[in-house]
Amino acid sequence: MSSRRSRSRQSGTSRISDDQIADLVSKLQQLIPEIRNRRSDKVSASKVLQETCNYIRNLHREVDDLSDRLSELLESTDTDSAQAAIIRSLLM
Repeated sequence: MSSRRSRSRQSGTSRISDDQIADLVSKLQQLIPEIRNRRSDKVSASKVLQETCNYIRNLHREVDDLSDRLSELLESTDTDSAQAAIIRSLLM
């Protein structure tokens, strides 16, 4: 048993069960395209967590890129136009 789990048990805080962890890992596995699209059903929990972190990092990059593109588009449009108002609302 890991030291974190032992400390958690000793301090009296509630502990997440192995079944709950397995269920959460399974749910993550269904959400992450890299894993969901694999033919093999057996993927380790550590691999699921690694792929989840990678996926979240990629989503952050995409959001940043799209925000930059919207900002550039806003700078190139007339600030009083309807298009500029739509772009501003997307950036808020």
